[in-house]
Amino acid sequence: MRPLEGTVVVADEVMARRPLCRLLATLGAEIRVDPIDAEHIGRADFLVDAQGLERLADRGITRERLEAWNSALVHVSVTPFGSGGERSRWRGGELVASAMGGTLRLTGEPDRPPVKEALDACTFHADMVAAAGAMAAWYSRLRSGLGQHVDVSIQEVAFSRNVNGVIGWQFDRRKLHRIGNALNYGRATVRCLWRLADGWCFHSLMTGRFGAPANEALSRWIDEVGLPNPLRGVDWLRYDRSALDAETRAEWERAIDAFFRTRTREEIRTEGRRRGINACVVEEPDDVLADPHLAAREFWEERDGIKRPARFARITAAAVSSPERVAALRERATDLSNERRGGPLAGVRILDFSWALVGSITTKVLGDLGADVVKVESRTRPCLSRLDVQVSVSRRGDLDDKPWFAHLNTSKRSLSLDLKKPESREIIDPLLGWADAVVENFSPGTMEKLGLDYASLSAAYPGLVMVSGSVYGQTGPLAREWGVDGTGAALSGRTFLTGWPDRDPVVPGAVPYGDVIVPYVMAACAIAALGHRLRGGRGCHIDAAMYEICVQQMAEAIESVQRGVPPRRMGNADPAVRLQDVYPARGEDRWIAITAFDDEDLERLMRLTGGRPIEEWTRERDEFELVELLQREGIAAGAVQDIEDLVERDPTLRERGALIELPHPKLGPFGHVRTPISFSRVAVTPYRAPAIGEHTREIVRSLIGLNDARIAELEAKGVFE
Repeated sequence: MRPLEGTVVVADEVMARRPLCRLLATLGAEIRVDPIDAEHIGRADFLVDAQGLERLADRGITRERLEAWNSALVHVSVTPFGSGGERSRWRGGELVASAMGGTLRLTGEPDRPPVKEALDACTFHADMVAAAGAMAAWYSRLRSGLGQHVDVSIQEVAFSRNVNGVIGWQFDRRKLHRIGNALNYGRATVRCLWRLADGWCFHSLMTGRFGAPANEALSRWIDEVGLPNPLRGVDWLRYDRSALDAETRAEWERAIDAFFRTRTREEIRTEGRRRGINACVVEEPDDVLADPHLAAREFWEERDGIKRPARFARITAAAVSSPERVAALRERATDLSNERRGGPLAGVRILDFSWALVGSITTKVLGDLGADVVKVESRTRPCLSRLDVQVSVSRRGDLDDKPWFAHLNTSKRSLSLDLKKPESREIIDPLLGWADAVVENFSPGTMEKLGLDYASLSAAYPGLVMVSGSVYGQTGPLAREWGVDGTGAALSGRTFLTGWPDRDPVVPGAVPYGDVIVPYVMAACAIAALGHRLRGGRGCHIDAAMYEICVQQMAEAIESVQRGVPPRRMGNADPAVRLQDVYPARGEDRWIAITAFDDEDLERLMRLTGGRPIEEWTRERDEFELVELLQREGIAAGAVQDIEDLVERDPTLRERGALIELPHPKLGPFGHVRTPISFSRVAVTPYRAPAIGEHTREIVRSLIGLNDARIAELEAKGVFE
């Protein structure tokens, strides 16, 4: 299904090559690089640019003029620092946005400068955010007839990945640091990249029920090969990755390191997968091309002898369409009288079965943009973000005092429900009739076991849009295998291409990536599907795979392999620009990122340094003063900011409201990372995340119509656990 079929996107030359236009094209839009004038804008549905309002206005293309040409136009700008702020004219690029957004500081090894993630990670992420914003504005236009400007800052999008860093600073005044082959989980540093006999693998000991079987499987394998095993006999159901003492973790990691050094890549792909040890190989781009799982999912399309990713998500239309049902849903969507709140998605109803990051962020985006989200969760299987004790104010066993959950779950109502109880269908079935869309990110097969798979739901509710997010997708030989954020990075080539050419790869960002880009693809596709249904289309199933979306980010490297130029780790260099690197500034662990795009930029830079080596010139100076100087001279530069810089000092993030203060019943008021999209015509008003089951009675009374006596009966049976 191609929900944007018949729509026209006018793009500037830069944006036409960017992932946003690739995504819109896979949804059915026609992409044109046309002049931005009355004739072409008058026939367009979307305008997408990489310039921003100020630079467009310099060319005489103002918002007022665009609206006069086409009042229904959805205009999307994706720029380094956003439109309208004091830095809107600053020059940027991938390295500068990464530096100013806080992701660069956390990538790399402590004895070297910070190192950028592979290719265009921050820009790709921002384009996926912009896709969700574009679809939300388009959906609003379908109901109101009016377009608007959608503004996205790559810096702010990069900052939005720093939730762990934000809460560590807010509550404990603690900063995260780059640690090469490990990740920070609250107060714990957990190694996750390991050298094999012939390469590397990704593996991490996971907390609770999700990790226990895999952790035990690894322990058994270590025993079988006869190596020292301090993991033997651990009660993995009680293991808490955030609370394990450092000495014990070091002992465990020495044993795991010794074990993996005896294994090969092929053993991890086969025996490791069979045993379920939660490990995957750090693959190279040519390995990705040969992957049988991607082939089985028909992921590739071939043009001119080059294989390219064919989609961002698989969208399958409902087999049966009920015109009456679709007409009723369209009437409901255009009736604005019963909206609970404002925003471009006001009136949209979401039934949310999500947990962890991918699903939670998807429904946070939809809720923050105005949808009414009912989150179904259970005390018998709480979300990981309700369990991890990351800051000193939180306590183990308390499901309602975790700032991580609060950041990821704004703008939702919580319904506590044990889906394994047969009586739960008395609640779920009416909610399925109430909902426009269902979002879930359980392991493939879980919804089927609950009788909530798409085949079952679409038979009863043919207009329903269902969105499923997983690591490998809902089909294919690996569909039911384990996976986390680092899996997508390792398998797609992101990890292999991040780091220095003379060293092992490093974790591509000590902040999540797959976990935060997939939600915006899911949200964009869901909104596009709802818009398609509003235009008379049917419901559908959206199958979003983290692995495939990460491969989309690696498309340039995968094409390069096929053209006979295998990419390799390059540190901070970029072959598309004249010079680019991270240089020391005055003070301990202070740095500045500089990009000279062409010879002219480099000549201006050399004049400023007086011919001295750049690192000698920068080392004596404050990085923020240097950035101001370089930007005045038209040279792209950015301070490599830490979390204190971002939260306390950055004027652009403050201008954009990157942190929104919301109340919390246990933690008090604190700044929450907002969904980083600005709309010119509609306001968005996020509200605080719920306590578990906080809205259960309200929902079952107002949406289901149960009386107090029946509610009490169901409570006695444990249905609302």
